[in-house]
Amino acid sequence: MRFGFYLPTRGKTCTPAALTTIVQHAEKSGFSSTMVGDHLVFPVTVNSTYPYTASGVFPGGGEAMEQLSTIAFLAAKTTTLRLVTSVLIVPQRNPVATAKVLSTIDVLSGGRLTLGIGVGWMREEFEVLDSQDFDRRGAVTDEYVKIFKMLWTGEPVSFAGQFYRFDPVRCLPKPVQAPHIPIWIGGSTKAALRRTASYGDGWHPVGANPAVPLPPDELIRSRDDLFRQTEANGRDPKKITISYKVPVSDPALVAFYAKSGEKPPFSGTLEEIVEDTARYAKLGVSELIFDFRSENLAESLERMERFSAVIRQTSAM
Repeated sequence: MRFGFYLPTRGKTCTPAALTTIVQHAEKSGFSSTMVGDHLVFPVTVNSTYPYTASGVFPGGGEAMEQLSTIAFLAAKTTTLRLVTSVLIVPQRNPVATAKVLSTIDVLSGGRLTLGIGVGWMREEFEVLDSQDFDRRGAVTDEYVKIFKMLWTGEPVSFAGQFYRFDPVRCLPKPVQAPHIPIWIGGSTKAALRRTASYGDGWHPVGANPAVPLPPDELIRSRDDLFRQTEANGRDPKKITISYKVPVSDPALVAFYAKSGEKPPFSGTLEEIVEDTARYAKLGVSELIFDFRSENLAESLERMERFSAVIRQTSAM
C-alpha cells in the first residue's frame, strides 16, 4: 500500500514556504505522492451543481494557484514524491500546449509526474475560458488524451480529429516515463469507468463522499465493472492502479456513516486505521489518498504525522 495526500492550492498554507515544508515533511514521513487540484478562475455566479457536496454548492471561492505551475514548483522542492494532477480539467486547455508542459514537468522532475484527469463540472468556468462545448466535454477529453499520447510517443505527429487538428510537428523532449506519463481517470461515474477501461493506467475515485458515497460494497461493484470492461478491451485489469481518495475530517461524512451506525473509514485509533488500510488493500486499492489540508500549517503537519505512524506500521506488516 502506498499513501498520498492533498496539497493546499489556496488559503494561509498555500505559500512558498508552507508548501515546501509540507512536501519535504511528507517525503521524510514516507508518503509516496501529493495531489494538486485544478481551477483556473471562479466566476462570481456559479449555478452548476458541485458533485462532491450533499448540497451541490461549491465550497471554494476566488483563490486557487494554477495547477501545473504549482507542480513545477514542487518538482524543484522534492526528490522522491510523485506529483499528481488531481485532477487536470482536460477540455479547458489547449491539448498541444498542455502535452508540452506535462512532458517538460516529467523531464525536470525525473519522471515523477502522474496525470490525473477529469472532464470538469463548472459550465461557467468553461464559458469564461472559451473552452470547447461544455456538453461535449467527455468526447473532447478522450480526443485530447489521444493527442497527448501521440505527442509523447510519436515523431513527428499530425492529427485530424473532431475537435482539433494540426499538421506534422515535433514535440521534444519526450517524457522520461515510458511509454508515456501514467494517466489516472478521476471519478466513479459510468463514463469514468469506461475511460479507465479504455485507456487509463489508474482509477482515481473519491471515496466516502456524502454526495456520491463509495463505501466498500459500492467500491467492489465498481471495481468489478471496471475489470470486466478492461478485459473486454483486451487489457489486463491487474495493471490498473486504484487510488482511493479519503477525507480525514469531514462533518458531512461523519453524519453519513452515523445514519447506519458505522464508523467512518480511516477514523478512530491507530489500530483501527491500520485495519481499514488492510481491508482496502484486499479490495484492490494500492494507494490511499488523504486530505490533511487546514488553514493552520501546524495542524496540517500534525494530521500528516498521525498517518505517518500508519505508514510505518503498514510497511512492517
